Amino acid sequence: MTICSTRRSAAALLASLVLAPCAALAQDYPAKPITLVVSFSAGGNNDIRARQLGIPVAAMLGKTVIVDNKPGASGNIGHDFVARAAADGYTLGIGAMGPLAVNPALYPKMPFDPQKDFTPIVMIERAPLVLVTRADKPFKSLKDVVEAAKAKPGQLTIGNAGAGGAHHLSGELFKQTAGIFMLPIPYKGGGPASQALLSGEIDMMFEQTYAALPSIQAGKTRPLAVTSAKRLPSLPDVPTMAELGYPQVTVSNWLGLVAPKGTPPAAVKKLNETFNKALAAPDMREKITGPGNEIGGGTPEEFAAFIAAENRRWAALVKSAQIKLD
Repeated sequence: MTICSTRRSAAALLASLVLAPCAALAQDYPAKPITLVVSFSAGGNNDIRARQLGIPVAAMLGKTVIVDNKPGASGNIGHDFVARAAADGYTLGIGAMGPLAVNPALYPKMPFDPQKDFTPIVMIERAPLVLVTRADKPFKSLKDVVEAAKAKPGQLTIGNAGAGGAHHLSGELFKQTAGIFMLPIPYKGGGPASQALLSGEIDMMFEQTYAALPSIQAGKTRPLAVTSAKRLPSLPDVPTMAELGYPQVTVSNWLGLVAPKGTPPAAVKKLNETFNKALAAPDMREKITGPGNEIGGGTPEEFAAFIAAENRRWAALVKSAQIKLD
């Protein structure tokens, strides 16, 4: 045997030794229940979607998926828990827009780095917003809002669910893009902001589509525009902000699946494939799109690139609009 052939044989043996554990993990994973951390309280959209997906995912993987709520600090507590967990594929997190893309620009000190401490696995869904006003308000179109705001700067009020939330960011983007000034009115959550809209306390707000639909369907509020890239099946007659000349105001509150940095690639691959299958199921698609949200899916690389782009986008807006925590 020549020296070259001996070296080739040694290299092949080394490669097989390195790849063997990965192949074994791909076959054996998961060997025990998986914990899926939700960084917000039970009953919210993140929690509901985690529990809905946990059922088919558990069936496909053959192991229980346990949803564990760890709310607090605008989602930072739960995300920090995931970032510090063992990178073995058994602790996962519902990665949300706020902690992964907005909070780094808002908080003077973050307990984790969204782009260095996680392994993105898959986008789950995007939740666009809709600009709504009370049905008895004079605004029949987005054009009416812009004209009124320019005629009376600072007199129109636009509510939001708190500094740095998707409601607030959408409003700030709209104001900047349209060159108008409306008075932002913050509330402690989407529920109180919605009640303020219905009572006439504020003129309008960007509201999550799934939350806005009941009032729209009841005729209590009027939708003026949606922030999705395309018209929504749940609101087919409502134009997008892009259609009306404001493509910059294409916004979605999103969530996806993340794991601690260093999670084995074989586990990431298996989780990505499994969650993509769960998202493609007709009943799951209806649960997501029925209330006005959009299906995610895709590769870990696509989700990682999206998170990076969102970080750049919202950091720029937080700085230019001088957004501060309440």
